[in-house]
Amino acid sequence: MLTIPRSAHPTALQRTRGAFAAHRLFVVFVALAAGLRAITMLGYRPAQLYWYDSFTYLDVASHLRPSLGFHPSGYPLLLWLLRPLHSVAVVVLVQHAMGLGIGVMIYAVLRRRALPAWGASLTAVPILFDASFLRLETGVLSDTLFIFLVVAALTVLLWSARPSITACAAAGVLLALATLTRTIALPLLVLVLLHLAVQRVGPRRLAAVAVAGALPLVAYAGWNAQVNGKFALAGGEGAVLWARTMTFADCAAIKPPRAEAGLCPNGAHQDAASEYVWDADASLNRLPGGRDGNNDLARSFALRAILAQPLDYLADVARDTALTFAWTPVRHPQRTTPAFGFARGQWGLPDHPLVQKVREEYDPSVRDLRSVDPYAGFLIAYQYPAYLRGPVIAAILLVGGLGSVVRRRAALLPWGVAVILLVGPVAVLDFDHRYVLPVIPVACLAAALGAADLASAGRRIRA
Repeated sequence: MLTIPRSAHPTALQRTRGAFAAHRLFVVFVALAAGLRAITMLGYRPAQLYWYDSFTYLDVASHLRPSLGFHPSGYPLLLWLLRPLHSVAVVVLVQHAMGLGIGVMIYAVLRRRALPAWGASLTAVPILFDASFLRLETGVLSDTLFIFLVVAALTVLLWSARPSITACAAAGVLLALATLTRTIALPLLVLVLLHLAVQRVGPRRLAAVAVAGALPLVAYAGWNAQVNGKFALAGGEGAVLWARTMTFADCAAIKPPRAEAGLCPNGAHQDAASEYVWDADASLNRLPGGRDGNNDLARSFALRAILAQPLDYLADVARDTALTFAWTPVRHPQRTTPAFGFARGQWGLPDHPLVQKVREEYDPSVRDLRSVDPYAGFLIAYQYPAYLRGPVIAAILLVGGLGSVVRRRAALLPWGVAVILLVGPVAVLDFDHRYVLPVIPVACLAAALGAADLASAGRRIRA
């Protein structure tokens, strides 16, 4: 009897089945997470344009240019690329895809680092299922793009124990793009250089990160100088740092020069540092030219205040950072609604010329926002249990930190990034629940790597 041997090479179907079997749990997670995002798009139409910033982003994207406002034009660049479709809903769809992509990157790098499928899958759960990320992705805001770029840079750097020159260059570009999305990423580029220097990867790899990271930033600042007359990534950084100091500044201790004396606290009181930026009665806004015309003066005053009162500054930063770890989200400032954001209703758009301009130039279908049941009702109920509580975030950071200190291996870089993303926004302005969200996927990545290193060390000790 003639026996026909089976092929030594598996068929495409066999390879697909094998891949599914190896990653079955994560595939199920991604499918469920995609379903949640579909429900979110059905429940809130066309998108949640939460703040005035959303319309500013869309306006800059309609006539792409460098911005001298608080935000550089990295996110408007993405909106500009999507502008031919004239649909805010498409923007939201792309951001939902990025949310899933962040989860995939976390899973992929952990599997590459030999973590079991169940451990890598569980690490991606917060970004895939936390309701705060669903809400963030459905808003026209820069945060989702920012998180995607930071996690992509870490994925490239952590893919191998010793990243290649190409990987280092790619990480530099990704971090530069993250900086052009939110300037708080600039210290991350410095952190990566320090980390690679400590790892002794060699001068060529360090140069690849430095050059690839610096070129886009210098090019953008040069474009800004050509268009706006200022070689800078963004404007207003002096005003926001001045606002940070208003919660502790004592001019008797600071002794500012005459030119800066008008920036001392003038009796206006806010319960959060960021509110001083917008308070018409605050001393900076009462100066001729207001905050926009006195940015350099405000920066000088702020640095002088921090140097004169370093302990007061650090105490305020520590106090506001600690709001992250509350079990119940804290109202900060007191007038705001904390983290939970899905609600039922209809919300009119601001009566502002900018809104009409965005309608005409970016998406004619932009209209009053509304919730649609039963989808919105499901999300309103879902958001309360599907929220990563503050003590859990603290535990995640603790595990990553322990893994970094004990072994000083793979967990160190993402843990350092998580700490900078947690403390940085508070140090330069204020606490905001939105600003905590970029910390979570990076901290989870550090915790998973740290836990694996700690477990490995424990096994060696027992042996």
